[in-house]
Order: sequence, then structure tokens, then C-alpha cells
Amino acid sequence: MPERNRVAGEPLLALDRASKSFGAVAALRDVSLELCPGEVHALVGENGAGKSTLVKILAGVHTPDSGTLTLDGRPLVLTGPADARAAGIAVIYQEPTLFPDLSVAENIFMGRQPLRRLRRIDTARMRERCVELFARLGVTLDPDRPARGLSIADQQLVEIAKALSFDARVVVMDEPTAALSGVEVERLFAVTRSMRESGAAILFISHRFDEVFALCQRITVMRDGQRVSTDPAADLDVSELVRRMVGREVAQLFPKTPTEPGEVLLDVRELTRHGVFADVSFQVRGGEIVALAGLVGAGRSEVIRAVFGVDRYDSGEVSVAGSRLPRGAPAAAMAAGLALVPEDRRQQGLVMELSIERNATLTRRWQLSRFGLLGRSAERGAADTWLRRLQVKAGRPTDPVSTLSGGNQQKVVLAKWLSTNPKVLIVDEPTRGIDIGTKSEVHRLMSQLAADGVAVLMVSSELPEVLAMADRVLVMHEGRLVREIGRDRADEETVMLAATGQVGTHGEDTPS
Repeated sequence: MPERNRVAGEPLLALDRASKSFGAVAALRDVSLELCPGEVHALVGENGAGKSTLVKILAGVHTPDSGTLTLDGRPLVLTGPADARAAGIAVIYQEPTLFPDLSVAENIFMGRQPLRRLRRIDTARMRERCVELFARLGVTLDPDRPARGLSIADQQLVEIAKALSFDARVVVMDEPTAALSGVEVERLFAVTRSMRESGAAILFISHRFDEVFALCQRITVMRDGQRVSTDPAADLDVSELVRRMVGREVAQLFPKTPTEPGEVLLDVRELTRHGVFADVSFQVRGGEIVALAGLVGAGRSEVIRAVFGVDRYDSGEVSVAGSRLPRGAPAAAMAAGLALVPEDRRQQGLVMELSIERNATLTRRWQLSRFGLLGRSAERGAADTWLRRLQVKAGRPTDPVSTLSGGNQQKVVLAKWLSTNPKVLIVDEPTRGIDIGTKSEVHRLMSQLAADGVAVLMVSSELPEVLAMADRVLVMHEGRLVREIGRDRADEETVMLAATGQVGTHGEDTPS
């Protein structure tokens, strides 16, 4: 049930009739939003609805073309992120933006390091404050370790700690739980409720409706750059929220097509990487979707990266359609028919400075070239085919891919790999941080690929997605594959028991 008690009174931060355009694209049109002290206010909408643009206005990244922003009833003009921080506005972005070669502590206190005499950085005090922040979040991270190599979940926790370090009066959370496990989400919720009770105004952006209704008191819906409605959470339900977001009924979120599995297309045998995962064996057949489930840190992403050849493994073997792949050779994996849609689309899936069409054709550049030269018409034609097929919402295909919303960026990553006509498609968190309409499209696409005979291996932290889409569920715990569960036996309790190491409590399924 939503939390109903809310501090009454004037809004702490108010955006009034704001508009913002980028060239011919109107990202925001006459949008108003009020954030009250002691309230968690949800902002929901499909990707491309204007949520990110609104967040960047509050963060001082963008200046609205028209409209006003007020704080405590007084006009507020933000000329940059430093102004927003000085005004007490902290933003936790969906995609972590850390300096990889700096330590966790240095990332959190960048530009605000505690100083000793002669203006020397007090590293001991900085480390102590990091430990205090992580204690508030209920996590243990080494303040001295470099940010490079941190998982997406740990990167997000560093971003959250950075926001907490400001003691901000207004906190904007843009998909903060997208890469967190259930336990980590509950810890974040406890911190969020604590901030709310201390009088902070919190804007919470999420595509997970259970989180919205559990945490938020009011919900604002956006569609096509405009505000559709603002209502108490207690007055809404999921179906009404979806209808307002997409402007239509979403008939089926998990469109699963029954298929008959064919031959084994991916065969993984006794795969081991010392200290990361051990003795992992499984098969995926053409025409089936197999989910790799488990808690954050169980080793799921590490296994699929090794399968594709991004990371080397110490022993074991990987075969595609009967042909054994060499270790640590992504080019050989691609040539054999493997495709990998990674978890971190910005760092691993896209080149953010390049155009949309160039990103969509990166995996086929040699095929599209003539005499070593890539023609613009060939590139554009190949890109347009998949951009239309996946219904990517974009201004121009020559625009940088960084201008797209998160869901449309995910579609470009999918387009890049699907254009190779893979035998085996590996997708790591395929719907992380994307809206319900796009989720339905991605699920439909996965189901259609399986129906066409593609073997699909899916890593997902969302149990409803795992249970609805998978023909089999492989559960990992602490680097080992501990259980295989058939579709007819899989439920949330069974999967979670295995993921937490309680194997064999329900049923007799075993790892393949």
C-alpha cells in the first residue's frame, strides 16, 4: 500500500509551464510539477516522454526555453549543475557517471574533498565519511578501490552515496533501483523514507510499478513531452497508470509464443574462471528462451561475458552449433553466430559520440563496405531497416545516439546485433530502465526470435520477466550453477530459495 502521510503546505520546488526543444524536437511542452517537503513524488512515462529532459532542467544541465523554476517560493535560475547543488538539489542518474581511474571516495567527494592545513586533501576524513555513507545504505564498499571494474549495482550505490553526501533538500532519483537486487532496493527505500521524514522533497522515476505504489504519495504521468496528470497514488491502479502513460491499452506485457526446442545451439561445459565462477555447464536449444537468474554478484554477467569471449576463462569449453570456440575471441564468437547485448548499454553497447545509424551498423561494417570503403547510402539503408523494425523514436538517424532515451538506446543495441542474424542471442538485463511499452516490444521480439529458431539466453534480475518468458530457469549462487527449473515448476519462491543457496527445498530439479 502507498504511504499516505504527507507534509502539507507550499511546494519546496516548483516548475511552472516549462518548455524545451532541441532543434525541431519538442522534448517538453508546457510542463508543471510541484515537489512538496516530506513527500516522495513519482514521475512515470514511456521512454521519450520527456522525463530525462525535465530531470536535466532540475539538475541545471538544461535551461528551459520558457517557464520558471522556484525554490521556497523564490525564483531560481540554474546556469549549471554547480548551481543546482548549491541550491540543495541532488540528482541520481539512471546511468552511473563515475571517473573509472579514481577511487570510490574520490568520486563521491569530487570537488568537495575535506581539507587539512595548507589545503591538502584529508584522505583519512574522506574515507571515514565514505564509510558513514555506506553504513547508512547498509552496504560495504571499499572507499579506496578504483571505480573501474565495479558492477552496475555498485556504481549505482556510489552515485546514491554521492547524492546523500550533499544533505540535499531536493533529491531526484532517476531509475535508482534498475540494477539493484531486492535486498539493495529495500535498503535504498529505507534511506529514502528517512530523507522524506526529515523533510526532503524526493522525485522518484521508475518503470517498476510495485516500487512506485510502495514508496510514493503522488504520481505525475508524462506522455509525448506533456504532463498528462498528477494524482494521489491511492487513487490509481496499475492498469490506469499504464493507460495514461501509453495512451492505449497494453494487451500483453509478456507475449510468449509456445515453441518446440530444436537442436543444441549453445553448449557450455565445465566453464571455470578462478575466483569468479566454477564448473558452469548448460545447453540452450534453438527455439527456446533460457533465463540465467540469481542475485546481483552471483556471477551471471561474468559467465556470459566469458561465453562470448570478452573475458577469458581458465578451463572448460564453449561450442556453438557443434563448433568449439577459442577462448577470449569475440570475433570468432560473432563469426560462429553469437550475439551479446550487454548490461551496460552506454559503456559496452554503444559509442555515444557516434550517430544512431553508425551504432546500428557497427557489427556489419565490413559486410556493407566495398573495396574497404563504407558508403553512406549502404550504411543508412541497413540502419533504417532495423530502426524501423524496432520502432526507434529518433529525430534524425545522423543524430548522436546519446540524444536518445534509454529505451531507444536499448533498441539500437538490439538492432546492431539482430542485423547479424545470430544463431544464439545473449541478452543481459534486456529491459533494465525501459518503459512498459518498450518492454512489451522487447519481449515480443525475443519470443519471435525463439519462434524463428534462435536460441535465446537471458540474464534478468526481474523475476516476473524470468518466470513469464523463460522455458527453463538456470539459477546461480556464488559463482555456481545450483539449479535448473522447468517452466511448469518455476515460481518466485523456488527461484529465490535457489538464488540464496537453499537448494532442494522444493522439487528435485538439478543443474544441467
